[in-house]
Amino acid sequence: MENTPNQLIDSKQKIVVLRWGHRIHRDSRLTTHCALTSRAMCASGFILADIEDKSIEKTIKAITKHWGGNFVFEMGTNWRNVVRDWKAKGGIVAHLTAYGENIQSSDVLNRIRETGKDILLLVGSQKVPGEFYSTDVSDFNIGVGNQPHSECSALAIFLDRFFEGKELMVEFEKAEVKIIPQKHGKNIEVNEEKA
Repeated sequence: MENTPNQLIDSKQKIVVLRWGHRIHRDSRLTTHCALTSRAMCASGFILADIEDKSIEKTIKAITKHWGGNFVFEMGTNWRNVVRDWKAKGGIVAHLTAYGENIQSSDVLNRIRETGKDILLLVGSQKVPGEFYSTDVSDFNIGVGNQPHSECSALAIFLDRFFEGKELMVEFEKAEVKIIPQKHGKNIEVNEEKA
């Protein structure tokens, strides 16, 4: 029997990524990569705030169907409503930003884990509103390095550090296809019963 992500990574905290500032004709590829990274590295879901992009939705739903898991994709919801509802249900909000507490030199990850609460992880596309940095929105501002970099790299590093690398060993349930790791070449296993 395959392990569910939370069983293998032993986390009681759910992480949902909220992507803000997506511009359809400019950010589609990077937003898709942020959603794919979120899924592959064991976030529970992805919210594309304030806008709908059917091409990204189609891609993510197809990947989840073929490669497994229970990843939830939502779009079009106002980001303020998402944050308000998340906090009202007892969750915390963490904002990935180059200006935040450095993930390596601070104890920010430990403090997030110690809350025991589900995490809404804010990932910007364009310059985010100043209120993202305030305690009204973000409980934590986290910097993955304090240099300019891609939001997708910040997302991957945060998830990897939070789950301590265990997410890299997860086998997703209900997968139709699966990569078999090997030193050379490619090996993909297709589960005919699930395909």
